[in-house]
Amino acid sequence: MRKRPSLSLPQLLICIGLLCTLTGAMTILSHFFSADRRFEQFTSRLFREEMTASTLNMHYTIADPAAFGITNYKPALPVYTSDQSESGRERCSTLLRQLSCIAYDRLSPENAFTYTLLKRSLENDQALAQFPYYNDPLSPSSGMQSQLPVLLAEYTFRTKRDVTDYLALLDQVDDYFASLLLYEQEKAAAGFLMPACSLEKVRKQCDSIVTTKELTQGTHFLQTTFEDRLVELQSRENLSSEETVSLLTENDRLLATVVLPAYAALSDGLCSLEPSGSADQAVPGGTAELSDSLPKGLALLPEGKTYYHHLLFAETGSSRSEKELVQMLLAQFQEEQSAIRSLAKQSPSLISMLSEEVTEEFPLTEPEEMLSDLQSRMINDFPVSNPTPSFSVKDVVPSLEPYSAPAFYLTTPLGDSDNNVIYINRRNSPMGLELYTTLAHEGFPGHLYQTVYSNRSFLDKNTDPARKLVWYGGYLEGWALYVEFISYDYAADLLEQSGQTDAAQAARLEKHTRSLQLCMYTLLDLLIHGEGAGYDQTATFLGKFGIDSPDVCKAIYTYIAEEPCNYPKYYVGYLEILKLRDTAKNHWNATYSDRKFHSFYLEAGTSDFSSLENLLLMTN
Repeated sequence: MRKRPSLSLPQLLICIGLLCTLTGAMTILSHFFSADRRFEQFTSRLFREEMTASTLNMHYTIADPAAFGITNYKPALPVYTSDQSESGRERCSTLLRQLSCIAYDRLSPENAFTYTLLKRSLENDQALAQFPYYNDPLSPSSGMQSQLPVLLAEYTFRTKRDVTDYLALLDQVDDYFASLLLYEQEKAAAGFLMPACSLEKVRKQCDSIVTTKELTQGTHFLQTTFEDRLVELQSRENLSSEETVSLLTENDRLLATVVLPAYAALSDGLCSLEPSGSADQAVPGGTAELSDSLPKGLALLPEGKTYYHHLLFAETGSSRSEKELVQMLLAQFQEEQSAIRSLAKQSPSLISMLSEEVTEEFPLTEPEEMLSDLQSRMINDFPVSNPTPSFSVKDVVPSLEPYSAPAFYLTTPLGDSDNNVIYINRRNSPMGLELYTTLAHEGFPGHLYQTVYSNRSFLDKNTDPARKLVWYGGYLEGWALYVEFISYDYAADLLEQSGQTDAAQAARLEKHTRSLQLCMYTLLDLLIHGEGAGYDQTATFLGKFGIDSPDVCKAIYTYIAEEPCNYPKYYVGYLEILKLRDTAKNHWNATYSDRKFHSFYLEAGTSDFSSLENLLLMTN
């Protein structure tokens, strides 16, 4: 038998020391792994809960729920309840407590970033929940009465389960709208009901979006789009003719017996509230400065300025105070004015050559041509997304034209980057330069490109799906506006290549006048909702820039008052991206390039801008 070698005392001490070192290292590693594991369990549970709470949200977030561990769920629209605000605050508090029990300093860099994003978002949601009746889910310009049909019409049928889920959602539209009416009734009782002019707009939408005539004729877009999607699915899923007919019949039945009555009931319910929203309504903390027939800014509501502060962060992702934002906007305003004066000085005839003339001379006329040109011009400035995203261009259905933007893109979910559609509203159809830059905003390098590139990067890096729960309009719409302004330079290059030098200069001028206009509207948003400016003050402000038509001033004021933070969502987001780009140039120095910055921005995913800046400063 071979004799086991013995260890001397010094050797034994060395081994014991190594063992202690390894044990300590393993203990440290276990702490790190434990923190990461606990956090990932937390985010996984949170993601599943949020997805199953709203099937519509889930469908537009992930293409295959089973890939994210979601197999057992009931189709659901998020119905409002009277205790929703209180339960929302309690849920935020619970989630924040659970987060605080996880050791942030022991998380991996990726998890630590997600932790920060979730914490900031939850804290702001908790603050907003203290103002239960300041939100307006039925706003005239972007309320669910007009948005829900669009989301339903574009509800992709990937499997037969999607069809049955869709029909189950249709069957809940009456309960969903009834809950929104309950919310409006509670708002009215608390003194926060929207003014009569806004109520009337919403009622007219309810009366026209779904009509008996269209349903009887079988021409309503929720009938035609359902059949089109079902026919496409039939070829993939081998649905029998009997199944297809049965599903078509059920869709017609639900539209006639559930959806149509739901809109009628909502319209009637809002009509019954109109006396409360008439001229004798007293808005809490209100002012006699302007007619009660017009909406009022948030600043005139009790603690409205506090609410607006939190809403600004929720919508823009900017942590700056209102005072800082005003200063930043004024500085940009002066910069745009200076650029306009410089261009006008170079060519005095430019002022008379704005959009209309450029539109008539624009070299490209078809949307597909413009999108192809944009894709070719962006190659040097933006990272390549392989394979090239496929897309189609469709017209908005006529019945939705009055409530739709001139063009829009509905984001595709994780796991489905091939079903991209850009919609053009022929009723308000832009042309020429305006269409070109609009398609840049919605398509390339705008929302479509941003969504596909970010989603592919998200999946490639196996990013925590809870990141999809973080939403800041400033990150998304700021990007779309940022690349829209870049597209004006692309358009100018295209015009010069076509021998239209003057038109190219006019396109550059249009870029700065549009920026100036959006800057002005964003300043008005801060004045109306942050300072309590009324119609008279707004008209005076606009008059300084040559906008003196009472109808135009009223339209501008009304839209901004009804849609708080809409313009800041775009323009503050855009300015924050410019600030972030300056930070990148200073931090990366010689290694900076636009493509590198754009890659960083897109791969970071939706974030608030303070978190994005901190992340950028940690990269090389």
